[in-house]
Amino acid sequence: MMRRLEVVLRRPVGALPIAADFEIRERALPDPEPGAELLVRVLYLSFDPYIGSRLRGRHMGLPAPLPGESLPGECVAEVVRSVHPDFKPGDLVAGEVGWADHGLLPATKARRLVKVTRPSAHLGVLGMPGLTAWAGVTQLARVRAGDVFSVNAAAGPVGGTAGQIARLLGARTVGVAGGPEKCALVRDVYGFDACIDYHAPDWVTAYADALGAGSTVHFENVGATQLATALSHIQVGARLVLCGLVEHYHGGPPPQVPLIPIIAKRAHVLGLVVYDFYARWGEWLDMAVPWVEDGRLRVIEDVADGLARAPAQFEALMRGLNRGKSLVRVAPDAP
Repeated sequence: MMRRLEVVLRRPVGALPIAADFEIRERALPDPEPGAELLVRVLYLSFDPYIGSRLRGRHMGLPAPLPGESLPGECVAEVVRSVHPDFKPGDLVAGEVGWADHGLLPATKARRLVKVTRPSAHLGVLGMPGLTAWAGVTQLARVRAGDVFSVNAAAGPVGGTAGQIARLLGARTVGVAGGPEKCALVRDVYGFDACIDYHAPDWVTAYADALGAGSTVHFENVGATQLATALSHIQVGARLVLCGLVEHYHGGPPPQVPLIPIIAKRAHVLGLVVYDFYARWGEWLDMAVPWVEDGRLRVIEDVADGLARAPAQFEALMRGLNRGKSLVRVAPDAP
């Protein structure tokens, strides 16, 4: 029986999670169940905003993990031991095994990874954030050439990928992000037509100017405050994708949607839950992998090295200090 290092909660999370809420423990890892489990070595650990809500029991009705229990979050891992016919040592897979250096992954929940130059992309652009963006842009809003596409949290992996997909499909893209550095990323790296810094005192005016006649598609990642502004600048028949509510994940008033502009502009409101599209992940990869490999779809990552850095890296994500997809490189020789 081998032992593994794992980051767990040291106390219940009541508000915005901070690094001091976590601790590293060494614990026994039993042998994998023959034919059912894979022993994997974690290469990269993924952090996403929903985990903050999950730790507080406020995500999709799932209970909060207790102190000492394994924590949610996907990883890219290398199979170390397997007697399952579909997997062999050396295969790269994605799944959940906790915030750990090794783990047992049920074979039925392991996602075999397409070979790409940058395996960590399977946690961002090619992973759940990218699938979320693809689902909202192409399956719900059905963005097409000539659309005016707006998205907030545009520097993040969901918003940034959504805008890039919309641009590649021929839409004009306007992002909203916090600070000059993030706006530069959105505009100069992701290729948006414009990015508005919501910290600027005149940002609403700048947002309206960038949209012109208004957006035909708005992709919402933040919540009530920015959604109200977005709804004030939509065209008749606009499609609204409601995806994230990061403004409300850690307290404050419940989110509210202004109804008058929706009625006045005959807007279509589309709720997005990425789990509905898991069975169609392959469709997104067929589209995305060529774009990633030839550079049309840009991959920006904020990587911390070593499992010990996981608590601080997660706190930085919760405070909005990340630049791109938040990851921890767990294995020192990860590709």
